[in-house]
Amino acid sequence: SLGKVNGYIEEMINGQKVIKVFCHEDKCREQFDTLNDELRQAACNANTFANILMPIMGNIGNLLYVLVAVVGGALALSGVVGDSITIGVIASFLQLTKSFTMPVTQISQQFNSIIMALAGAERIFELMDEEPEVDNGYVTLVNARYDHEGSLVETTDKTGIWAWKHPHEDGTTTYTQLRGDVRFYDVDFGYNPDKIVLHDVTLYAEPGQKVAFVGATGAGKTTITNLINRFYDIADGKIRYDGININKIKKSDLRRSLGIVLQDTNLFTGTIRDNIRYGNLDATDEEIVAAAQLAGADDFIRRLPDGYDTLIGGDGGSLSQGQRQLLSIARAAVADPPVMILDEATSSIDTRTEAIVQAGMDGLMHGRTVFVIAHRLSTVQNADVIMVLELGHIIERGNHEQLIAERGKYYQLYTGAFELE
Repeated sequence: SLGKVNGYIEEMINGQKVIKVFCHEDKCREQFDTLNDELRQAACNANTFANILMPIMGNIGNLLYVLVAVVGGALALSGVVGDSITIGVIASFLQLTKSFTMPVTQISQQFNSIIMALAGAERIFELMDEEPEVDNGYVTLVNARYDHEGSLVETTDKTGIWAWKHPHEDGTTTYTQLRGDVRFYDVDFGYNPDKIVLHDVTLYAEPGQKVAFVGATGAGKTTITNLINRFYDIADGKIRYDGININKIKKSDLRRSLGIVLQDTNLFTGTIRDNIRYGNLDATDEEIVAAAQLAGADDFIRRLPDGYDTLIGGDGGSLSQGQRQLLSIARAAVADPPVMILDEATSSIDTRTEAIVQAGMDGLMHGRTVFVIAHRLSTVQNADVIMVLELGHIIERGNHEQLIAERGKYYQLYTGAFELE
């Protein structure tokens, strides 16, 4: 009950603006009173039982004392057991009863605290018993260079060339250059096994290609990108990255090769410089500024009181939604990955800023494999391939001109016959 009340208070404080906007104060107070009454009832019961337990245990000790004195005295006087019970033996037994009942009484006093601790421990152990995500990957990402014979070899230097290090059972190791070739073969997937979200999805993105996904909310666009970075593993089919099944690639290495700008922006308490550096901890100040310029964030950062050293609170409350999104794009840019996933990357940016960011992102996308999810069709027109999704199926594919010529769903969306939700 205490957990429920604390959780409810935290949730209501976080959503205070929404409560005010919808005049939900009275209803919130009602719900709080219900939870608070439950807590009061539970606390009253706990204290009642705790306070009953202590006198009972104390009086049992007193009864035991009287019982030993009476029975011992009766046995001594009656002479049934001869001379073995003397006044000294009775006095010793009386002292032992006191010593015996004292710890039992103390335990009864502590019982309430023990039960509360067990209630908390149950929740902690429940969390600790959760199964961690399984990672059976063994292919890793390493810095590489070409030797005199034109073969890829591993190196500790940063050469700008990355390779997949693939150990084999016979003890040999092969290296495959990271190019950013992503292919789906007949992929089925559902967050719950009984409810399939993607049906028989086959697609490929060649190195340097820009692939866009469009479709209504719930069509499966974000799900596809969640499968590429292995937030979830597929039920059926195959996903290959540079010809390697992604289940064989170690998750941390797979994700290091991807730059992701998510729908929801998460910033952390610290300076703006630190937040951009999150994408690459080894980035120099010059690289951070260059990434911010590429994303179109440099202009507003320089206007802040301390520029790049401006301290922002958790989740960037002092910045607008659009500014937070520009920082998340800069964070992806500083990571300099060969594959980019942009999930609604410009959804919170105004049209003018979007044009600036689009120019920056075109620079960012150059030479990279890019997956774009967008509701604004203006952001997907220059994609090499546009995939139109509906209820987990790819119903149309082609570039902008081909899909307009087909006069299908994309044409209807583009001409405004249907609004994208």
